[in-house]
Amino acid sequence: MLTNGPVKPLIIKLAIPSIVSMLISTFYNMADTFFVGQMQNTSATGAVGVVLPVMTLIQAFGYFFGHGSGNFISRKLGEGDEESAKKMASTGFFCAIAFSLILMAIGLLFLKPLLTVLGSTPTIRPYAEEYMSVILFGAPVMTGAIVMNNQMRFQGNAYYSMFGISAGGVLNIALDPLFIFTFDMGVTGAAAATVVSQAISFIILFVALEKSDCIKLRPKAICFQKHYLFSIVRGGLPSLCRQGITSVATICFNDVAGIYGNDAAIAAVSIVSKITSFASAALIGFGQGFQPVCGYSYGAKKYRRVYDSFWFCVKVCFVFLLALSVAAFFVSPWLIKQFQRNDPQVIDVGTRMLRAQLLSFAFMSHVIVSNMMLQTIGKSFRASLLALSRQGYILIPVLYGAAALFGLSGLIWAQTIADFISLAVSFAVTYKVLRGFKNDADLTKAHAD
Repeated sequence: MLTNGPVKPLIIKLAIPSIVSMLISTFYNMADTFFVGQMQNTSATGAVGVVLPVMTLIQAFGYFFGHGSGNFISRKLGEGDEESAKKMASTGFFCAIAFSLILMAIGLLFLKPLLTVLGSTPTIRPYAEEYMSVILFGAPVMTGAIVMNNQMRFQGNAYYSMFGISAGGVLNIALDPLFIFTFDMGVTGAAAATVVSQAISFIILFVALEKSDCIKLRPKAICFQKHYLFSIVRGGLPSLCRQGITSVATICFNDVAGIYGNDAAIAAVSIVSKITSFASAALIGFGQGFQPVCGYSYGAKKYRRVYDSFWFCVKVCFVFLLALSVAAFFVSPWLIKQFQRNDPQVIDVGTRMLRAQLLSFAFMSHVIVSNMMLQTIGKSFRASLLALSRQGYILIPVLYGAAALFGLSGLIWAQTIADFISLAVSFAVTYKVLRGFKNDADLTKAHAD
């Protein structure tokens, strides 16, 4: 199916559960921001934003091991090498669990210094300590769930992974108000709801994996040969860069926002990041429907399918994001108010920042799908270069430079400026690869004729 089925309906079939999974997974932190915002405490809302980079980093390592092993698995299954795929599945999963335990221990040990680095203000710090200390305990189940989700998806079983992620997301939405308000646990309750929900997702995904026709995870299949470990690094590095640099960018935004002397700008940055991440989840989910087709087709040397499926995804995502951006532009104040109704400054800054980012949002379809294609076919350096562009080596200097020159307006427009520059980088790093696929496709067609 993945190497011979019609490209467009196949990608859509695989994308739908991936989109649902990504949208639901964004609820974990979005729900926390929404319900904590109902406490009518700007500092508490800011605390969720301050800890967001830590959650993003935990997820980044989950995607690092999940995509690193998943890309390898899809290519090997496309080549017919099931034994190597089995070894990689267990190696990637158990390495992720071990690494997340180390990450949890380091985070708890250096909790207070980390909060200073993350841009916590004196008024935000007490809430951030409560929230972050609980979130760190959930690191192993968060990373483990992400790895299983991606390995199943790369094997073409996206519906199983969708169910596990969705169940946890729905549970999180239900537990947040229960823990925060009914049990009067405040931000600690929000963090506890997230960890419990992630643990349930982990259990459901593990059971689904065991009952499906996917490769099973067994400790005896772990293989520490350089070939497998290097493949995880090469395949997962772009995801780590993409997710990890988002964490760094959030810290930088909080740092610049904190210059304005209160928690309103930090809260606004947190709210806008939740709204845009929700829309980005749909884009990434569609791209994830493309990745198994890309990996299997590339492994089978069917480059025409890779080329055609790439441009199909870019076009569909662009039209979708453009329509979504136009609609969101006109209701931006209402969207911000859903998270913080009682602070006019948060609403004003958040509305201006959201509208600015919506102007460039649709063009990210090419950037994200390009990154996923390069990663899936093993072009790790180019994929990492592109992954680091939008919120890394382009955004960070733009952010600090624009803020120094234009103050709050520079903070508001920095992401938009960086988006258009990274679009140019995207065209540059993918041009030669896509031209090669097109030439191979034309050559194949000429021989067939």
